[in-house]
Amino acid sequence: MTVVQTSFLETASAWLEENVPERWRTERNALAEDEKIDIRREWDRQLYAGGYSGLSLPPEVGGRGLGLREEVLFHELAARAHAPEGLGRIGRILTVPTLLVHGSEQQRSRYIQEILRGESVWCQGFSEPGAGSDLASVTTQARRVDGGYLLSGQKIWTSFAQYADRCILLARTSTSEPRYRNLSYFLLDMKQPGITFRTIKQISGDSHFAEVFLDDVFVPDEDLVGEENNGWAVAMTTLTAERGGIEAITRYVEMRGDLDTLERCCATEGAPRERVQDMDTALELVRWQVMKALDFMDDDREFFRRTCVLKVMWSEQWQRMTEFAVELPCSEHREHWRHQYLEVRAASIYSGSNEIQRNIIGDRVLGLPR
Repeated sequence: MTVVQTSFLETASAWLEENVPERWRTERNALAEDEKIDIRREWDRQLYAGGYSGLSLPPEVGGRGLGLREEVLFHELAARAHAPEGLGRIGRILTVPTLLVHGSEQQRSRYIQEILRGESVWCQGFSEPGAGSDLASVTTQARRVDGGYLLSGQKIWTSFAQYADRCILLARTSTSEPRYRNLSYFLLDMKQPGITFRTIKQISGDSHFAEVFLDDVFVPDEDLVGEENNGWAVAMTTLTAERGGIEAITRYVEMRGDLDTLERCCATEGAPRERVQDMDTALELVRWQVMKALDFMDDDREFFRRTCVLKVMWSEQWQRMTEFAVELPCSEHREHWRHQYLEVRAASIYSGSNEIQRNIIGDRVLGLPR
């Protein structure tokens, strides 16, 4: 580790110690959903004010111009400090990397800085009732009109839709072009007529997701990302970010908090304690895999290969952790573990199912025959 990175860690650690909300550290499991949302929204603003938003992004788009390693190191510190995850995670983790690769200068200058400042919340409009893992089957239509497009259709499992200002959305723009070459990628204003949503109550009792209904919703030409009918290539950049290193290290933040709680539940010696130590080792392997991948940041192919496995690693490890914890005779955290057990059942499905991810690993990493 360089002297600069050591100095960064010391400064960031002190900042987190001073700024992580005490209520989040000590009362998170007891907070109502709207209280959690308020804290997460404010955390986005605190990160920007403290200089910890967009650490690896270039200064010309509002970032700090540091390396991806510093970004990962900060999230590791945030995990140890029991920091919240900001409400703007989709904007930061998915929208910004996509715009840096495919966005116009106007789109980058308009949207990236407001995301980093915590001024806008984004959601992701990919999945539909008939198109989940088979994303190329989306049926939401984008019809060409003067100055833009009119979108009609339905999206589902849309995280943060009820809070979102904008949506990254995939829609069909051609009925004649072949599959994978008939989709376009849009930046949709969620605060306009023609958009309705219905929240989905999950088995855990939370409502992170919503169904979104679009009825001739207008998107101007300037909010088309890339070329018309080239949305599949743009979406692949988004999905690579969603299943990659930054996403994994943010999940590590949440999982580290759960593991610390689990250690308190199993503070005595014996077999349960040994199981927790094994889980700690498995969780640290997620962090280790992220850190090792950083050695290949300048080689897109190798970086992809080394981060491809992370989605499977963290999601299945989190499920194993909660399966063990929900059986413990710990009255203090019983409700927390019941909630988490139910909540993370979906972890191996969202962002693309783990079955699909294993196919990608087999095909694009291991080179196995189809």
